[in-house]
Amino acid sequence: MSRVQRVLEDNLALTKVLSNALDSRDSYTMHHSKNVAKYAMEIAEEMNLPQSLCHVIHIGGLLHDIGKIGIPESILTKPGNLTKEEYELIKSHPIKGYEIIKHVKQYKNNGILDIVLHHHERFDGKGYPNGLKGEEIPLVARIVAVADSFDAMSSKRVYRKELQLDQILEEIKCNKGKQFDPIVVDAFLSLIEDKDNPFKNRRN
Repeated sequence: MSRVQRVLEDNLALTKVLSNALDSRDSYTMHHSKNVAKYAMEIAEEMNLPQSLCHVIHIGGLLHDIGKIGIPESILTKPGNLTKEEYELIKSHPIKGYEIIKHVKQYKNNGILDIVLHHHERFDGKGYPNGLKGEEIPLVARIVAVADSFDAMSSKRVYRKELQLDQILEEIKCNKGKQFDPIVVDAFLSLIEDKDNPFKNRRN
């Protein structure tokens, strides 16, 4: 058991190195992967998912944007509007991320690859890269999608200021059943309403 625990700890340490390498490329999104992992795991726990699946969601949250390592920094940090070609390149990051880590034995067949590949799918089928709809989208990816959007909206970006919490909540509520899985949104909102919710202190 101690050997298994050491292997798990080593894998987590490597995952954090990869995540930090990505986040360090852009001061505006510093800590984004860590935040998404934290929020996604909190949502999963609120949904009473098994701890083993919560662990997968945490790792997947750390790695969800790893494909952006293959996107030029000039595009990631561009202050103005992206061109159509630049936006298409940004949209390729889930596939790039999948290709980067698909051969890692520990990430196969447990949901981590699903998170990396499908966290930009939409519940209404209008997402990318595969246009999956509803429960076609793996649950782990649906959870990370909400956590990802929450942190993105609550963080300052090079092209806009962070949004206020009430604005973020309104946006998420408006996209319930559209961009986001209603069940995941309900769990997220339940956390927000909790007086000790993990989203209050969302800054690092």
